[in-house]
Amino acid sequence: MREEKHVLSMLVDNEPGVLSRIAGLFSGRGYNIESLCVAETMDPQVSRMTIVTKGNEPIVEQIKKQLNKLINVIKVYELTGQEYVQRELAMIKVSAKPEHRAEILRIVDIFRCKVVDVGLDHYTIEVTGDEGKLAALLNLLRPIGIKEIARTGMIALFREAK
Repeated sequence: MREEKHVLSMLVDNEPGVLSRIAGLFSGRGYNIESLCVAETMDPQVSRMTIVTKGNEPIVEQIKKQLNKLINVIKVYELTGQEYVQRELAMIKVSAKPEHRAEILRIVDIFRCKVVDVGLDHYTIEVTGDEGKLAALLNLLRPIGIKEIARTGMIALFREAK
């Protein structure tokens, strides 16, 4: 069976140790978490956790069953195969030599990014989008010279029925 990317969205109790128990469940079964994002919801006692992992269907089903057994997990949703909206935030520090500055600013404009910091020899760019947008931007900036990248990981919500 081939491994596919799976996106899990969970509502969990917002209390210490919950993240550790969930991450331990994945590592205990030898599965990597490719991205993890967690934050409080509108209810301060509940957090939404978005996890991206790779695995085959039976393994992911087993993980979901185990997650549902954890006392602090309220609900587990698998977004894979469903209609959902997803975004990721990245901050990219790029080398900004005088001969590349205009090109960088054109790229920033095309991708609807923001320059959030300017130094003598760098620009720091903020970008929000899906994986494809971030990959395309990084491919254009790589030859110019990427110094550092910080990424949030994916966040996602189901699409509402139209």
